[in-house]
Amino acid sequence: MLMVCLGNICRSPAAQAVMQRLVEQRGLADRFVIDSAGTYGGHSGDLPDRRMRVHARERGYELTHRARRITPADMEDNDVVVCMDAANVADVQRLCATPQQSAKVVMLGDYIRNNPHYDHVPDPYYEGSQGFELALDLLEDGCQHLLEHLLTCDTGVETK
Repeated sequence: MLMVCLGNICRSPAAQAVMQRLVEQRGLADRFVIDSAGTYGGHSGDLPDRRMRVHARERGYELTHRARRITPADMEDNDVVVCMDAANVADVQRLCATPQQSAKVVMLGDYIRNNPHYDHVPDPYYEGSQGFELALDLLEDGCQHLLEHLLTCDTGVETK
């Protein structure tokens, strides 16, 4: 599973950490490989944004991923590519070489249930603390429901 946002320094590394915790809590860590990438490569090699690391740490997440840009190989290597907003979806779809790859792309906002005002995870980069907290709230909600969906659809993954 690949989590994708613009720069791979705020939303997608946080989504990676959230989803990793969820699969570990369910005893499914051996069945999932979770990574993240960005559609923009300007932050490649950087740690996640300091503000996101601070807010994530307050919730028990350690963000140590180094930013990288998504590649065409990611579309082949991942079963699900989870985008944070519609612009990310459009950028990722341009990398898809086949309809099968295109079908792997989902938007996390489609799985947000606890905050119906959001159909995407807004980029907190230019926001204050509230933006980072909102992003984490939406990531926790969306990842929980996405995981439940993956475990109940025909993915070959069984719940424990």
